[in-house]
Amino acid sequence: MAKKIYVGNLSYDVTEDDLRETFGKIGEVQSVKVIKDEVTGRSKGFGFVEMPSDEDAERAISTLDGQSLMNRPLKVSEARPLTERGRGEGRPGGGGRPFGRERGGRFR
Repeated sequence: MAKKIYVGNLSYDVTEDDLRETFGKIGEVQSVKVIKDEVTGRSKGFGFVEMPSDEDAERAISTLDGQSLMNRPLKVSEARPLTERGRGEGRPGGGGRPFGRERGGRFR
């Protein structure tokens, strides 16, 4: 089964081909995806690489984490599975906190 790898702290100029080349030096790359903003089309600074071999994936993680790509130290780790988000999670001001409370606001 292919192992999915999270790659963070990417330069906004990094392309999928750049990641494919970087990870391809370590082992076979099954797929590459740089996550982009839907509106602007600009990279969000992270992506995912899938490698069919668990051994190659572990070697890529240990070798590339902290290595520089386009003058940025990569953050490389095993991708966590998607989980269903609860109400308010992942959104600013979410999580059920009263409005203004996290900024020291007072209720009137």
